[in-house]
Amino acid sequence: MSIASPLLLIQLTPPGRGAVASLRIEGPAALDVVARHFVARSGRPLAGFPPGWLVIGHLGHGGEEVVLNRHSDSAIELHCHGGLAAVARIEEIFVSNGCRQISWQEWTANQETDPFAAAARRALAEARTIRTAAILLDQYRGALRRAIAQIESSLQAGAKDAAQQQIEALLARAAAGLHLVRPWQVVVAGRPNVGKSSLINAIAGYQRALVHGAPGTTRDIVGVQTAMDGWPVEIFDTAGLRETGERIERAGIDLARQKMLAADLIVLVFDNALPWSEQDQALVESYPSALRVHNKSDLPRVAAQRPSGMELSAIHSVGIDGLCHEIASRLVPHPLPFGAAVPFEPEQVEQICRYFQPI
Repeated sequence: MSIASPLLLIQLTPPGRGAVASLRIEGPAALDVVARHFVARSGRPLAGFPPGWLVIGHLGHGGEEVVLNRHSDSAIELHCHGGLAAVARIEEIFVSNGCRQISWQEWTANQETDPFAAAARRALAEARTIRTAAILLDQYRGALRRAIAQIESSLQAGAKDAAQQQIEALLARAAAGLHLVRPWQVVVAGRPNVGKSSLINAIAGYQRALVHGAPGTTRDIVGVQTAMDGWPVEIFDTAGLRETGERIERAGIDLARQKMLAADLIVLVFDNALPWSEQDQALVESYPSALRVHNKSDLPRVAAQRPSGMELSAIHSVGIDGLCHEIASRLVPHPLPFGAAVPFEPEQVEQICRYFQPI
């Protein structure tokens, strides 16, 4: 539904993220307010252009250059330079002329009568991969709303077993749904000099983490956002885990352990060219559910008993694709069916639990 009053100003594009910014002026006086300041390059009055035409001009003589799209007399979009200063100058013009600024999220919510569609539309703007965008598009088209309506129908008909199965199916997909726009947190950990930073760089495809031969080089948490099998992932490099009396390195190790506690998945990295040690074994026992990686497979392997794990060479990018696929499989062990209903916000999960459990 369209918001008729008051006159609204909405920035439709994320601030400072692109070369072009888009703003929308909406309300019964939109044409009058924009025409008051817009000067077409041709000199033709704005009202003389048919709706739907793209018009190049300036806001005021010598002002910001814009491309204007007049959807109707009550809805006009301006496309301008994406810099923060340029957008701020344009916003100041229209705010001083009575426009009320609202966020695109608030504006989107008012465009949809279905709250699930409104939420999916907002989330679509944050989707980072085609795979997650496709799932959110299914929700926008009504997959989640229809699933909840089906549960309500089953409950009203007294089909409690059917309703319970439908609820469980929804909640089983929630873990993946809640990460459609919020990346999974994956922490790469291990003893010093096992190749954690090299592994991060190999996954990222560029020099994101500092690599150095001296133990204790990594002191802080270094993160990189990527996608694995179409799922958004943020993967973190951490300080090498060892006993040390050096204060700054100790602080880095404490940060690493805190990050590991909050991680969705831990990747433990070991040096394939060194003998298996008591410290290595202690790490395996402390984090039994971690994904184990034996790095430096390009070097001669020391004959020794060690737990199973993926073998790779981070420095030569050997086995990296397989590792990324395994990480994605650990995070999403059961891929979502095409067109499936998927809760994607914590409030939706809470609603399902609150209204439909226990049956």
